[in-house]
Amino acid sequence: MSDRVLLLSGYDAASHQRWRQGLARYLDDFNFTQIALPPRHFSWRIRGNSLSFAGLHRESLTGSYHALIATSMVDLSALRGMVPALAQLPTALYFHENQFAYPKSHRAHASVEPQIVTLYSALCADQLVFNTAFNRDSFFAGAEQLLRRLPDLVPGGLVSALRERTRIIPVLLEDRCFELPARPVNDDGRVQLIWNHRWEYDKNPALLLRALECLLTRFNGKLPFVLHVVGQSFRQIPTEFTAIRDLLREAGALGQWGYLPAEHYRELLALSDIVLSSADHDFQGLSVLEAVAAGATPVVPARQAYPEWFGAAACYPVTGELEADATAFADAIVARLDPASRAAPVDLSRLQWARGGDQYRRLLLDLTALHRL
Repeated sequence: MSDRVLLLSGYDAASHQRWRQGLARYLDDFNFTQIALPPRHFSWRIRGNSLSFAGLHRESLTGSYHALIATSMVDLSALRGMVPALAQLPTALYFHENQFAYPKSHRAHASVEPQIVTLYSALCADQLVFNTAFNRDSFFAGAEQLLRRLPDLVPGGLVSALRERTRIIPVLLEDRCFELPARPVNDDGRVQLIWNHRWEYDKNPALLLRALECLLTRFNGKLPFVLHVVGQSFRQIPTEFTAIRDLLREAGALGQWGYLPAEHYRELLALSDIVLSSADHDFQGLSVLEAVAAGATPVVPARQAYPEWFGAAACYPVTGELEADATAFADAIVARLDPASRAAPVDLSRLQWARGGDQYRRLLLDLTALHRL
């Protein structure tokens, strides 16, 4: 009989959903029970998910399991108090992001609570798993800074103890990301660019807009490329997107716009020559990795996880000052418009489930071995 694994997602955003479904699909030698909470009402969800899990899913939580794997959004310490059976399960906490390095919205209410919840959950877990070294390092740096701010009675050595049970395993890409359709014929003849992110403030659309304005001036009102701006949007869309669409339309450079069905999105990735990022927040950068797996050249900032994937020299410099960063972004785009100037394609085949899935299998085998002790 296969080992039974309880899999909890406390704020089941798209990348979290993709990750947990990948685990169940590709690690079919384990028997997963998945419970996920919807990705809305963030402040309540990160503080109240233990109440929701325990009050609404108690019967499922108290089944016979060999291991527990939960996202870092799960309030593990409170949940174990409410459902004591979970305290006996060897547990891994998976970090898609961390609350210490997440950029703050101008609408966000400053609160230390999300950081405290995540830190307590980490202290409860047997294994901490991060998708990138940037995520890991920024979490520990933030945790150390937080602990120094606390007024008194703080035990020593907490971060050192957490470091000892840490490993890095990225969110893996479905095998179909590496089995793209034949490259469509580009009837337009111009270079095809794509910006494929969530339409939210942390993806820094203001930087994209200002870089496009710089390029428009440089090319005398016409742009020598087509830019596709695609991705998931929500009720509140940053105002920069309207300005970006108008600029591209007037410059004759507007490509696909908005959310695309999966099949059309994959076809667009196969067509794209260059993928752009202006993001302030990408702890892994799945959308860019998808495009690069399809053959696109990345033009990405030298921050977050991007230097880890592509090397600092391949990223444009950023200082946090809009004009300087927009100029650097625009320069990097221009430098890659000529195909001869682009670096060799980046090999991301290690991110395939077929190649990387054993990292997760080893993690779960280590946990289930603890259960048998």
